[in-house]
Amino acid sequence: MKRTIVALPGDGIGKTVLPESIRVLEAVGFEAEYVHGDIGWDFWCSEGNALPQRTIELLEKYKIGLFGAITSKPKEAADRELAPELQGKGLVYFSPIVGLRQHFNLDICIRPCQAFKGNPLNFIRRAAGGGFEEPLVDTVIFRQNTEGLYAGVEWTNPPENVRAAFETHPKMKAFKHVPSPEMAISTRIVSLQGCRRIIRAAFEYAKQYGYKNVTVCEKPNVLRETSGMMWREAKTMAKEYPGIALWDTNIDAQMMWLTKNPESYGVIVAENMFGDIISDGFAGLVGGLGFACSANLGEEVAVFEPTHGSAPKYQELNPSIVNPIAMILSACMMLDHLDEKPKADRIRKAIADVIEEGKTATYDMMKLRGGPDVFALGACTTQQMTDAIISKL
Repeated sequence: MKRTIVALPGDGIGKTVLPESIRVLEAVGFEAEYVHGDIGWDFWCSEGNALPQRTIELLEKYKIGLFGAITSKPKEAADRELAPELQGKGLVYFSPIVGLRQHFNLDICIRPCQAFKGNPLNFIRRAAGGGFEEPLVDTVIFRQNTEGLYAGVEWTNPPENVRAAFETHPKMKAFKHVPSPEMAISTRIVSLQGCRRIIRAAFEYAKQYGYKNVTVCEKPNVLRETSGMMWREAKTMAKEYPGIALWDTNIDAQMMWLTKNPESYGVIVAENMFGDIISDGFAGLVGGLGFACSANLGEEVAVFEPTHGSAPKYQELNPSIVNPIAMILSACMMLDHLDEKPKADRIRKAIADVIEEGKTATYDMMKLRGGPDVFALGACTTQQMTDAIISKL
C-alpha cells in the first residue's frame, strides 16, 4: 500500500536534510506520496502562527509526519520579526513542534543513542590498565513529551488569583515580599496517566528489543511529588516485567555518570525536561546532534524528527555541509512504526557501512569548524553523504 506522509521541512537546515531522507527512503523501495506541510518561522512572521491550522488538518488526515527542524527565538525577538500589520495584536510565539505534541498528545518521545563502529566522534575513555577503550553505547531515552516543565503553564507577573493559589503552599512564604511584577512562575505538572503511558512504553520497548534494564532518571529526593509519582509508578509496573531490572538515578548524578559507564544503561525514562537533558547528553557520546534521531508518538498521529536545531547559518551554504544522518535515522524510526522494519534495518546497515569504511565524512565527523572551507580539508557535502548511503543499499 502506498502511504501518504506529511513532509514538514520547517526552518534552516530542515529544508536541506528532509529531502535527503526522502531520497534514501525511495532508494530502499519505500513507496509513499509526500505532501508538504507549512510550519515554522516564516509562517510566524507572515501569519502570526508557526503552526497553521491547514497543517494540523493534514496530520489529522494522514497521521504520519516527517519533520526537519525548527527555529525558536525569545519572546522579544519573536515580536520584532512579526509583519508590521500583526504587531501589537497580542500574538504570542509558541514552538510549533511543542504545539504538535500537545495538540495530538504525542506524549511518548523515543530518542535512541546508539554508537556506530568507526565513528570518530564516539566517546572513548582511559582504560584502567593504560591506553583507551571505546564502550559500546546503546541507550534509548523515553521522554514524557507533553507534561512537566514544557507544559507551558507559566506566568510573568502572575495574576492575583494565581498568586493567591500558590501562596496557600507554605513554601511560598519565602517569596512573600517579592512584588508580582518581579516574579515569574513556571509549573511542573505530571499526571498519573502520563506517567503510566511513558513507563509502560519504556518497559515494552526493553522487552521487545532485549534490553536488560530500565532506569527512571528523575529527582524524587527534591521534587518529591512529580518525580516521586514517576518512581512509584515504575516500581509498581516493574513487577510485570520480572526479567528487566529497574534502576533509578537522579538527573544530576546521571550526568556525572554519563562518561563513567554509559554502556551500562539500556532504556531510560524521564519527564519532559530531564528527558531532553539526558538524551542530548547521551547523543554527545555517539556523535552529537548529527546522529540524534527521535519519534513523537501518540495514539493516532506520529511525527519523526532529528533533535538538532535549524542552524540557519548553514542554510545558505552551497554546497551544503550539514550531516543528514540524524534525519535519515528519524526516517528509519518512521519505517519501524509503519511495520517496515526490514527496510529500516537495511538503511541503518548502509549508514554503519559508510561510517566504518571511513571514506565519506561530513565536517562534524572530521571535527572541523563549520564553513565553506571544509571541503578543501576532505569533508563531504550533505548530498555526497546521502549518495554514499544509497550506494551501500
